[in-house]
Amino acid sequence: MKTKQILVAAVLVIAIGAPFAAFFGETQGESVSSPGTQLPFLHGYNAGPSGNTELASLERASEWLNSGPLTASALRGKVVLVDFWTYTCINWRRTAPYVRAWAEKYKDQGLVVVGVHSPEFAFEKNVSNIRWAVKDMKIDYPVAVDSEHVIWRAFSNQYWPALYFIDAKGRVRYQYFGEGSYAQSEMMIQALLREAGAKDVGRETVSVDPGGLEVAADWGNLRSPESYVRYDGIGTFASPGGAALDQPRMYSLPAQLRQNEWALSGDWTIRQDASALNKPGGRIAYRFHARDLHMVMGPASPGMSVKFRVLIDGQPPGAAHGTDVDEQGNGTITEQRLYQLIRQHGAVQEREFQIEFFAPGAEAFAFTFG
Repeated sequence: MKTKQILVAAVLVIAIGAPFAAFFGETQGESVSSPGTQLPFLHGYNAGPSGNTELASLERASEWLNSGPLTASALRGKVVLVDFWTYTCINWRRTAPYVRAWAEKYKDQGLVVVGVHSPEFAFEKNVSNIRWAVKDMKIDYPVAVDSEHVIWRAFSNQYWPALYFIDAKGRVRYQYFGEGSYAQSEMMIQALLREAGAKDVGRETVSVDPGGLEVAADWGNLRSPESYVRYDGIGTFASPGGAALDQPRMYSLPAQLRQNEWALSGDWTIRQDASALNKPGGRIAYRFHARDLHMVMGPASPGMSVKFRVLIDGQPPGAAHGTDVDEQGNGTITEQRLYQLIRQHGAVQEREFQIEFFAPGAEAFAFTFG
């Protein structure tokens, strides 16, 4: 089961040659822990160099994008940054500008970035969807398709995003889970490159100018967690009469939602993986407190599209519309992906969000926030 984790007491320990100073921070990521878990996590701690089994596991990728297959022997002598990602993960999307910048900046000095795509949702196993994401998100570095989580397990990974920094001898020297600490992570890349004999490795760090989904979250106002719109998300489901698993049912909205509750209106089937709309006019409501609201959703069949409209506190979003809707709240789902529906400007407060679909065939998987 996947759930958002709040990783506190984060500790980074860098273990290259002479010790570096440890630093502390707070980051966000997604994990495969039990639902609702919040735990202190020793963040990026490395008790000692690993063997070469993690790097060798790249050879078990089912497919490679942007390059031919990469092997441990071919990567020997290179500094390798392995980035575990899945294309609907908002936490990974917000790290992507930095990973792209590092790949470009250090490619001629011996850095190889490998994105390992390990899916969260079943539709993310579709290689056509991954190819679309790689192109849309301007990923130029090699991508290993890991749809059965073989590489994920070899690294004993649990998070999206997760960065593993591998030295020129093939050893994992450092790991970082979640968002943030970008300058320190780049310093690690620089140190590993120098250790490998790269010349003229500067100490400056990259500056990025992200847009859309890749803009950093407003952590100070983020009080709504990732919420699944499926059967294991019914702990916060507020439609009268509760949820029925795998059965078409007419739902209605309650008179009032509490913060972080969601509800359905119309003819829906709540499944183990998503909520699927059976007839036109179905709605989903969520009461949230965050600057940004996104949804993982898509059409039930390839090639179809479903028009929708979003409201915030019963009104069109206006200037608070996200990149995937206009000021009147109108949009269309055409792919199975993450859609940005609301981005507020100015003061952030608790609001009620609604989305109405004008045709059947929409599938909703999750809400995420920023």
